[in-house]
Amino acid sequence: MDRVIERPMWRRRRTLLVAGALAAVLSTAGLGAAVLSGTKSSVRVPAQNVTLGTVERGVFHDLVVLRATAQPKDVIYLDALEGGQVQEVLAQAGDLVAVGQPLLRFRNTELELEVLDREGRLVESITQLQTYEKQLEDTRVANEKAAAQIAYDITRLQRTAERRDALAAKGYVSRDLYDQVHDELDHNRKLLPLQTTSNAEQDALRRRQIPQIRSELATLQESLKVTRGKLDSLVVRAPVAGRLTDMDIKPGEIRNRGQRLGQIVADTGFKLQAQIDEYYLERVRAGQTGAVTIDGHEVPVKITRVDPQVKNATFQVDLAFEGAMPRGLLPGQALEGRLTLGGDRPALILPAGPFLERTGGDWVMVADGGGSHADRRRVKIGRRSADQVEVLGGLAPGERVITSDYAAFEKVDRVNLAKKK
Repeated sequence: MDRVIERPMWRRRRTLLVAGALAAVLSTAGLGAAVLSGTKSSVRVPAQNVTLGTVERGVFHDLVVLRATAQPKDVIYLDALEGGQVQEVLAQAGDLVAVGQPLLRFRNTELELEVLDREGRLVESITQLQTYEKQLEDTRVANEKAAAQIAYDITRLQRTAERRDALAAKGYVSRDLYDQVHDELDHNRKLLPLQTTSNAEQDALRRRQIPQIRSELATLQESLKVTRGKLDSLVVRAPVAGRLTDMDIKPGEIRNRGQRLGQIVADTGFKLQAQIDEYYLERVRAGQTGAVTIDGHEVPVKITRVDPQVKNATFQVDLAFEGAMPRGLLPGQALEGRLTLGGDRPALILPAGPFLERTGGDWVMVADGGGSHADRRRVKIGRRSADQVEVLGGLAPGERVITSDYAAFEKVDRVNLAKKK
């Protein structure tokens, strides 16, 4: 009897298709894993295009390079206090001027009329206060005279009454004359305390008013002085001795109140201003010392002020010369030098280079012994100077590191160094 012979499971079409697909997936995955595990991203560069620095034990010099410019210590700005039309120019930019020397004269008719009007009103107010003060003094004198007159009348009447009392006892004086003297005497005796009280009250009032009047007089006198001084401000004078700069004014020009006219560089010497990388902001302090080179000689300097505001990745410091001011300095003159941040100490050091700008000191490219390639490695660095980097971990003495720019290395793990054939 015939029967159907079935194919084994492993020879069926669907089974063969599934097995083939699974084998392909496993093969691809295995190949990818092998590639990923054995290959690093790399870039090929000529060996002569990179700079290698050697890690070695030495002395770390905690210094910062200074690139400073000489600036005048004191610059006095000249502004127009009142302004007007330039009548006369009495000094030019570049001239050495003395204190109080006239530099410029303005003409301002409107201001002159205003000053005359205000001066007249102030003089009138001063005159009124002085007249009132005189009236108070005249009243005081009149009151004292009145009290003195009453006291005199009492004395005179007492003597008259005593004589008439003796005569009246003998019948030589009439009763009317006797009463008249005694009535006048009684009246003046009653009038004296009233006059004395009135004088005291008026004198107390005068004593309170006199200081106020004199204070107002002083204020008015000062206002009068200021008002008259407005005309004096039409002549611009040098407030300090020095060299006049930045003044380019011609007769006939109109300059408004508050407008900048020029400046005077005072003859008080120079200071230095330097820009330092923001990396050192936390370590730079006022009082730290350094030196700059002038005409081949090192001149000691000291930081006097640190401006913590960062601009263009730098901050500014002001430095003063320690000792005598160097001769021959010019405004804006560039000077090279160094700033000491700390003491020298033994350390594992690496030459500084442009690589720090890209890596921040977090990683470096370390060359192999033969110099055929360099691999990325995480490192830990400490202090930096213009020439050195302190290595705290990740590198050993004798190893060589690429210290030139890492612009092409940021996304690679290996740099293959191609040598000339």
